[in-house]
Amino acid sequence: MSMWDKNKVGCILLDKKLAQPFNKGAKRTHKPAWDELKCTKCGLCYLFCPDAAIKEKADGFFTSDADYCKGCGVCARECWFGAITMVEES
Repeated sequence: MSMWDKNKVGCILLDKKLAQPFNKGAKRTHKPAWDELKCTKCGLCYLFCPDAAIKEKADGFFTSDADYCKGCGVCARECWFGAITMVEES
């Protein structure tokens, strides 16, 4: 048995106060908006979202989860078809 087999995978959080839930969407100034006429349902926005904040709807189109989306605009930049625009948060 090698020494790697004896090690457990994971980490230990020493300061329990740091384990509080964090709502990334609370500080957002812009949010993605989809134009379903341009969207081809390719899923590139879903693949490239750094926060896994994009979800597929029942009809195959995509939407963002407001609790996790930080408004970075990666989805809009990666969309080849120009179906996503970043609009100001209201």
